[in-house]
Amino acid sequence: MDIRQITPGYAVSPQIDPQDLPALKAAGYTRIINNRPDAEIPPSHHTEVMQAAAEALGLEFVVNPVVGGAITMENVKTQGAAIDGAAGQILAYCASGNRSSIVWALSQAGKMPTDDIIALPSRYGYQMEQWRDQIETLALQHG
Repeated sequence: MDIRQITPGYAVSPQIDPQDLPALKAAGYTRIINNRPDAEIPPSHHTEVMQAAAEALGLEFVVNPVVGGAITMENVKTQGAAIDGAAGQILAYCASGNRSSIVWALSQAGKMPTDDIIALPSRYGYQMEQWRDQIETLALQHG
């Protein structure tokens, strides 16, 4: 696993395997967010397989498939609600961690300074600068 800690309570990673879930639980993660559509992955990693494996371990599993290049406000709201409602650490995954970083960034608009929202994922190579205008617009709507 290649976990990238964006904030103390929120991390992203590329696709995880069902066998990774016990280690994630042992590391203190309580909620897993799947940002990867099933159409991109083999059946062994489809939502229902991952969700069953996670829930069997007592992990919460949130399904929020984000299509690359087609992020919706519903994706942003779902991610934000999953983050806000978590009782512990969160791991969100997709193909590379990028989409999980983008929906995090957009969901945090107005909750922290835009520069911080852009800088935190950028430490791991996720380029958020192109989202600055949208983050600032969302921050104004929430402000």
